[in-house]
Amino acid sequence: MQETIFMKKALALAAKGKGRTSPNPVVGAVVVKGNRIIAADYHRKAGSPHAEILALKKAGARAKGATLYINLEPCCHTDKKTPPCTKAIIKAGIKKVVTGMLDPNPKVCGRGLRDLRKAGIETETGIMEKESKKLNEVFIKYITQKEPFVFLKTAQSLDGKIATSKGESKWITGYHARRYVHRLRNEVDALLVGIGTIKKDNPSLDCRIKGGRNPYRIIVDSGLEISMNAKVLKHDDQKTIIAASGSADRKKCELLRSRGVRVLFVKTIHGRIDLKALMRELVRSDITSVMIEGGSSINASALSGGIVDKVLFFIAPKIIGGADAIGAIGGKSPASLASAVQINDPEFKKIGKDFLIEGYI
Repeated sequence: MQETIFMKKALALAAKGKGRTSPNPVVGAVVVKGNRIIAADYHRKAGSPHAEILALKKAGARAKGATLYINLEPCCHTDKKTPPCTKAIIKAGIKKVVTGMLDPNPKVCGRGLRDLRKAGIETETGIMEKESKKLNEVFIKYITQKEPFVFLKTAQSLDGKIATSKGESKWITGYHARRYVHRLRNEVDALLVGIGTIKKDNPSLDCRIKGGRNPYRIIVDSGLEISMNAKVLKHDDQKTIIAASGSADRKKCELLRSRGVRVLFVKTIHGRIDLKALMRELVRSDITSVMIEGGSSINASALSGGIVDKVLFFIAPKIIGGADAIGAIGGKSPASLASAVQINDPEFKKIGKDFLIEGYI
């Protein structure tokens, strides 16, 4: 029971780093002595001190003989900007280290705890392992598969419509659901939409919560059809990326680049950007998580392209109706229900007047 209490604290601290530590994991550390927390902290951003280092510094000499709770195995390698945490833990005189999970990074995976045991430190792992893995699901995919973790988010009516037959979609869901989405934007590395969404809605694709930060903005636009007056091009943070085909207009490409926009030439399949290839391009820039916020066409392409890891369907308690209204997922229907996309481990929550169903592909 005590171990669970302290690990919950470590997980809660780690969650504060969401959206800030990429491409590193989110990690919280709690130093306990005599069943009392004497120091705690979390990793704030890549290149800065890790959670263990910050917590041990706060504890000072009191760390000797204490137990350290961490949601992720401490690092032991030197192939990074910061020194190994295992050395600092040993030097501090920590008696026991309890972790939520092993580090999936092959450079660490089990080696960190092994080094601690060699130094005479007792170790235990697997405390709240499921929760620890869920918290770092983005990092796990990034470090093991070298691909971003992809969320597919959509807002729809009870009958699965994202817009009326005339394209009206603002606002299907209410204020609280929209605020929740902005919190999600604050936690992911990038948003992704198709050129159709840019043309229809002209979104800014920014984060509008206090203390939030804008993610990268990815526009799938094979022919570089985007208007130079689009709101998404008015940001001056150089975080707008357009995925275009190799045959796109080079003059417009240079014009966009002069505005601080990065243009990526990505291979196409039947005239459409290969989203799987795009994900491999994005991960080279340490973009570890992408949230798709497009329309029915890009949603269908993402699912058929096999890039989606998790879906988030915001459902408003209203019925739009009509066979000509726009559904959440475009493309062709499967021939049989056996070919339907199965959602695993679904969770349900109420947000304001709306509902959120999320689960894994």
